[in-house]
Amino acid sequence: MTATLQYKDYTVGWICALPAELSAARAMLDEIHENLSQPPTDHNAYTLGRIGRHNVVLAGLPLGGTGTNSAAIVADQMRHLFTDIRFGLMVGIGGGAPSSDCDLRLGDVVVSKPGLNDGGVVQYDFGKTLPGEFQRTHTLNKPPTVLLTALTKMMSEHDHSGKKQNHSIPRGNQQNEESIEI
Repeated sequence: MTATLQYKDYTVGWICALPAELSAARAMLDEIHENLSQPPTDHNAYTLGRIGRHNVVLAGLPLGGTGTNSAAIVADQMRHLFTDIRFGLMVGIGGGAPSSDCDLRLGDVVVSKPGLNDGGVVQYDFGKTLPGEFQRTHTLNKPPTVLLTALTKMMSEHDHSGKKQNHSIPRGNQQNEESIEI
């Protein structure tokens, strides 16, 4: 453990639903910071640290408390305490969805890319399955602008470098060691 910072120094909020996801997130930290005092009304257990130049606050959902309500409560408490968070991430393990036209596998990194009529991600309970089709009934919000502009830059840099990459859905388990500064 090294630095002791203040709440306002953290700009990235990262929430995980499962303990294994939180363990993986913690392993990604370049540096772990000391805990800050916490008001008794905030029930989250935070891990503080740094990835690159970004100070990150990690939190997990309460054990056995999965779902959108638990996630919203954790996010609300985190945002109330860490007032300078620029964007929040809900990061988790997806089971993958391999098919002939999009080979999405466990371990791939997926970031939603909004379309004209949706935010880029369809939540499993925001639709209904009809014979031969899935009908959307709602969509989630698009990612924050700061992430979307970083994606635009990353896509342009990949196009300029001559690398062939599908920007909407990754193919297979591509290893990409490049990163983008946000």
